[in-house]
Amino acid sequence: MVRLDINGRQHTIDAPPDMPLLWAIRDLVGLTGTKFGCGIAQCGACTVHLDGVAVRACVMPVSAVGERKITTIEGVSATPAGQRVQAAWRALDVVQCGYCQSGQVMSAAALIASNPKPSDADIDAAMAGNICRCGTYNRIRAAVRQAAKEA
Repeated sequence: MVRLDINGRQHTIDAPPDMPLLWAIRDLVGLTGTKFGCGIAQCGACTVHLDGVAVRACVMPVSAVGERKITTIEGVSATPAGQRVQAAWRALDVVQCGYCQSGQVMSAAALIASNPKPSDADIDAAMAGNICRCGTYNRIRAAVRQAAKEA
């Protein structure tokens, strides 16, 4: 049995230690906002926060989580940075197909929480590895900038 703190709620799940956190979140806990993309931590669709740090859930075994707090897209709006990022995403109509957006928002929220006034280079570094097949990168960058202005 594995105990996970997800979005401020305790979940005890029956999962092997090597199960990727993504599958524990989606299949065992039932939070499906975090998406599967590539399975090798290259696309960013599975991004969640561990104690506020953006990580790729598709390659993180549940045994590596320990006592750290997990935040998913379903819970990020409870954070000030998550609120600002989501408001900017809506205001600038960032989403096109939407599949990658939960990972994009999670990466942006981790950036804004740790660096409220990021430079363009900071934004590029934080968002690197978050792939958007629709190519909404200009709107994503503009939304991150807008969220930073609200800080």
